[in-house]
Amino acid sequence: MGDSMATKQAYVQVKDLKKHYGDGDARLTVLDGIDASINRGEICVMLGPSGSGKSTFLNLIGGLEDADAGSILVDGCDLTTLNAADLGEYRRRELGFVFQFYNLVPDLTIKENIEVTAHLSKNPLNIDELLRSLGLYEHRNKFPRQVSGGQQQRCAIGRALVKNPGLLLCDEPTGALDYKTSKEILQLMEDVNRTYGCTIIIVTHNAAIARMANRVLRLRDGRIVEDELNESPVAAAELDW
Repeated sequence: MGDSMATKQAYVQVKDLKKHYGDGDARLTVLDGIDASINRGEICVMLGPSGSGKSTFLNLIGGLEDADAGSILVDGCDLTTLNAADLGEYRRRELGFVFQFYNLVPDLTIKENIEVTAHLSKNPLNIDELLRSLGLYEHRNKFPRQVSGGQQQRCAIGRALVKNPGLLLCDEPTGALDYKTSKEILQLMEDVNRTYGCTIIIVTHNAAIARMANRVLRLRDGRIVEDELNESPVAAAELDW
C-alpha cells in the first residue's frame, strides 16, 4: 500500500446505520441512524462517553456484528450484503484489529505471535522489517510475559499490521498504558499511517488524542453529534493530557 491521502477517496461510508440489543422493555438502541464517511489514508478518532456506541460502531465496521439497518461500505463493498464466509474473508483480507488488552498467545514468542497472523494474508509484510520498525527486533524471541505492556501492545499492532490491511481498527489501544507509553504507541500509529498508508480508526475516551487525527467523530446516545475535519493535525509527540 502507498500513501494515498492526497486522493481524498471515501474508503469507509456508513449510512443510516442502526443497531439495538434486546426486545420489548429491555430494548436498548445503541446506534440510531449513523451517517459517516472516512477517506482513504485518514486517521479518524472517535470520541464519546461509555455507552455512546463507539465500540459497537467499530464492531459493525469490522464485520463482528450485524447491523439492524443501514449500509456499511468499505472500499466499495457493502458488508450488510455479505454472508458469514464472505465476512470472514473480508476480515482476513482487509482488516487489522488492535484492542485495549493485547490478546497475545502466551506460549508463542513475539515474532511467532506476528507470524501466526501473517499466514492469513496473501501479501504479508516482511516480518523482520516490521519487527525493526516496531522496535521489537531485539525482543523477537522473548515471550509476552518477558516484555513490558507497551512492547506487548507493539506486538499486537504488529500482528494486525503484518497482514498489510487497508483498515486498522483500534479500540482503546492506549487504555491500559501509562502516559509515556501511550504517546509512544500513538507515535507508532502515526508512523504506520505514514509508512503503509492504511486508514486508521481509533476509538478512545481521551479527547486529547483527537488533535492528531485528520477526522474527529463524536458520538452521543448512538448519534454522531460532531464530524470535524482537521486540516492541521498535531504530531503525536506534541500531544499532552
